[in-house]
Amino acid sequence: MKIEKNSAVTLRFKVTDSLGKVVEESSEPMVYLHGGYGSTLPKIEEALDGQESGFKTTLALSAADAFGERDEGLVQTIPKTQFPPGVKVGGQLEGHGDDGRTHVFTVIKIKGDTVLLDGNHPLAGKDLNFSLAVMDVRAASEEEIAHGHVHGEHGHQH
Repeated sequence: MKIEKNSAVTLRFKVTDSLGKVVEESSEPMVYLHGGYGSTLPKIEEALDGQESGFKTTLALSAADAFGERDEGLVQTIPKTQFPPGVKVGGQLEGHGDDGRTHVFTVIKIKGDTVLLDGNHPLAGKDLNFSLAVMDVRAASEEEIAHGHVHGEHGHQH
C-alpha cells in the first residue's frame, strides 16, 4: 500500500544535527496518521507521500522546516513568587506567549527571585537531518481518522 492521506504509517527514525551528532533516535517504531494531521513535520509527510513499506530516506531540513527558528519573544523572565514551591531548572509548564498562543515553557535558569522561561522547542533554530525507514503502511480506521491520530501499538492509547 502506498502512503496517502489517512494512512497509518509506522517508521523508525534518527535525527542528527548538522555535525552528525544524534539528537534523537527511535527505540520503538513511531506510528502517525498521514495527511496533514500535525502528527509529524510537513516536509517529512511530503517526502513519504506515495512511498511504500521498505522505503528509506534521509532529509536535510533547515531550522525553518524542522522545529522553526528561535523566537526570542518566547523567552521570558517571571518573578519566582508566581511559581509554586519547588520550581526547578528543566521543569516545564504551559503558558501563553506574547502572541497569545499556548506554549510549553521550560525553566532555563533560576537566579535570585526571578525565573527565566523559554517557550521555544528545544530544537528550534537548528538545521537537522532525519533518517527515516518506513516499516508498515495501512489504511487508518474511521475512528483514527475522526480522532486525528493512530490508536493501538505504538500509537495513542485511550
